[in-house]
Amino acid sequence: MINLIPGKKGTGKTKILVEAIKKAAESATGNVVCIERGMQLTYDLPHNVRLADAEEYGVNSYDAFYGFVAGLLAGNYDIQEVFVDGILKIGGRDYEALGAMLEKVAILCKDVNIVFTVSADVDELPAKVRAYIK
Repeated sequence: MINLIPGKKGTGKTKILVEAIKKAAESATGNVVCIERGMQLTYDLPHNVRLADAEEYGVNSYDAFYGFVAGLLAGNYDIQEVFVDGILKIGGRDYEALGAMLEKVAILCKDVNIVFTVSADVDELPAKVRAYIK
């Protein structure tokens, strides 16, 4: 299941994400992963959350992001939750490409909960991206 946390810069998306990660880390029976560009959340997350720096692994497009997530899931069947801070920093502001990637990830991750922060106003996003806002 995919869920998006949209909003313009400074609206508290990352704070909401961090709280969700902390809650998941307390209750998850499987592994919890957080993906971001840079390592800004290092000191905000519980030690049992796997923090992956997309920049360190050369993930700089939506296709590369999809491959990265596929590799994570293929290598660890115990991943239960994935959180992504700043997907537009990773893949860029091509909202149609974002929508296509979300559709592919949704098929890949039927049993994994994935939450993305998206630094954009909801009105800017195409319908196939808005469909993932809960």
